[in-house]
This record gives sequence, C-alpha cells and structure tokens, in this order.
Amino acid sequence: MSGSQSGGLMSSAGLVRYFDAEDRNAPQINPKTVVAFGALFGVVVQVLNALA
Repeated sequence: MSGSQSGGLMSSAGLVRYFDAEDRNAPQINPKTVVAFGALFGVVVQVLNALA
C-alpha cells in the first residue's frame, strides 16, 4: 500500500513549480477582461440563436 503512494508528493511539487513560474514575455490579461469577453460571447450566441 505504501508503494503505490510513494512519490506522489514529489510529482505534485514539480507541477506546482512549473505553474508558479511566471514568464515575463507572456501576455498579462486582467481576469475581469476574460469574464467580460465570456459574458459578451454568451450574449452574442443568444442573439444569434434568437435570429435563427
């Protein structure tokens, strides 16, 4: 039983380190902008469904 759980914490630590690293060249997007575009996209889809 202990053999199947060995190394789980170590592999998770690598993922945390990978996702925690910030790339300076990556585009920075405000989370509010993402939500606004998602809501706008939903409204556009609803309008197109109403017209169809």
